[in-house]
Amino acid sequence: MSDNDNLYAMRHSLAHITAAAVQRLWPEAKFGIGPVVKDGFYYDIDIPNVTISTDDFTKIEAEMRKIIGEKQEFKKSEKQVDEAIGWAKEVKQPYKEELLNDLKRSGTTVAKDLNADELGTIAIPPAGGEGAIENVSFYTNGDFTDLCRGPHVQDTGKVGEFTLLRVAGAYWRGKEKNPQMQRLYGVAFEAKEELEHHLDLQEQAKQRDHRKLGKELDLFVTSELVGSGLPLFTPRGTVLREELSRYSNELREQIGFEKVWVPHITKTALYEKSGHQAKFGDELFLVRSQETSDEFVLKPMNCPHHTRIYASKPRSYRDLPVRYLETTTVYRDEKTGELGGLSRVRSITQDDSHVFCRQDQIEAEISNLLAAASDMYKAVGMDLRVRLSYRDESDAYLGELELWKTAQNQLKSAVEANKLDYFEVEGEAAFYGPKIDFMATDALEREHQLATVQLDFVQPDRFDLEYVAEDGTKQTPVMIHTALLGSIERFLSVYIEHTGGRFPIWLAPEQLRVIQVKDTPELDAYVEKLVSTAKENGVRVVADQSNESVGKKIRAAEVLKVPYSVVVGE
Repeated sequence: MSDNDNLYAMRHSLAHITAAAVQRLWPEAKFGIGPVVKDGFYYDIDIPNVTISTDDFTKIEAEMRKIIGEKQEFKKSEKQVDEAIGWAKEVKQPYKEELLNDLKRSGTTVAKDLNADELGTIAIPPAGGEGAIENVSFYTNGDFTDLCRGPHVQDTGKVGEFTLLRVAGAYWRGKEKNPQMQRLYGVAFEAKEELEHHLDLQEQAKQRDHRKLGKELDLFVTSELVGSGLPLFTPRGTVLREELSRYSNELREQIGFEKVWVPHITKTALYEKSGHQAKFGDELFLVRSQETSDEFVLKPMNCPHHTRIYASKPRSYRDLPVRYLETTTVYRDEKTGELGGLSRVRSITQDDSHVFCRQDQIEAEISNLLAAASDMYKAVGMDLRVRLSYRDESDAYLGELELWKTAQNQLKSAVEANKLDYFEVEGEAAFYGPKIDFMATDALEREHQLATVQLDFVQPDRFDLEYVAEDGTKQTPVMIHTALLGSIERFLSVYIEHTGGRFPIWLAPEQLRVIQVKDTPELDAYVEKLVSTAKENGVRVVADQSNESVGKKIRAAEVLKVPYSVVVGE
């Protein structure tokens, strides 16, 4: 077993130990699933008339350590499916019974209901294909038995260092109509030093939380009257948005992109044509007109609109590539429970770009976009690595498989031609094509997917886009989607936490604070001239001429993390 496999088994075993400890303390507990997640594990638990809080963690962890000290062996066994269902009924575990019934009925626990990582802890691969489940596996340690395919460590004494971290509400299988369970999260590492380092990063993350800093630095606010997921940016926060947008536009204009503009509402028919209505109909905001019976929506994306601009006049092979850019807001009706700060919003500002090009132009266009993305992240001081995101074998994607294979190979060739390190992942593609995702690591060692370059053979075909080739035939162009920042809101949620609010000078909302020592006509005139000169030279400057002490004025500038302060006195 490799180190990674051992760590996975260790965390998986700790999920079972957590449930076993809860069962000892509350025998009436009902158990859902207990998967391994990044850095640790969780277990979904339902205890009638009991709400677990962090105050209970001490006794739960104490019970866990007893189980660890007992070095209980993890013993694997198998049951026939009907026998397993009978077991679940007998021990009064309705959630396990539901999972087992799914396994019996369809050979799966219904992947659409659960994250793939979570499925890995409960789905038992059928020996004879879909619907052929005959036996399911269980693991027992001490008095606790769980439906599970493993892996586990040999015994409970081999689980490294851990701590319970938090408890949160979670709907069973992620559906609001289902019962709400209590999700106990824990983290685990092989060595005490690793655990302490992780907990230190978690504490730093609390202090750097972009929602906390957004308020302290006067960057954005929210309002119940406006609605959830609809942040309002203050003058200082708007500087961040506009500077990021300006630089993104500059990078794209340097490689031949032209600005376009499209309205924020459109007829539903546009998204029916593009395929977005069928794939994401539940995420569309509907708009009613008092003047027409046409159905409208707030635009969830810009690409279908940009195809209409391309199609507005005949195109020759000599005209290609055609490159459009637009930094604009799109709208998606995200579930309220999934909204959070700037990281998940309903009003999403994208630095969107679309290229319409010939097949033989793909590699050059992608190379230009890769260079632009690299320049963007150098400017903000973030390291990137490249993920090639491909389709998997599911039916969640549009277009012919051969087209997908061609597109995936072209992306890979472009990345290799640019000598970029990359890794490949299946199942992360957009529904219309494979993509290059830029993964950025922040100061807290967390990785985020930000910039993206997506190849699309589907939408040009759906919209009957064409150009006249050199031989006079009509051909379909390839479409390339790009967003250097992705979503400006989401980028800011990451970047505020990455910098702790100490932005580089070019991006700082306020670059210079002029602190006046006392109020005299001579100093007033000098400060006004200094501020005027700074503004004429493009410096974002604020003068503090208040009656507060110099110490308080300096402190006020420090709180707002202004890069430079100048104290002016006689």
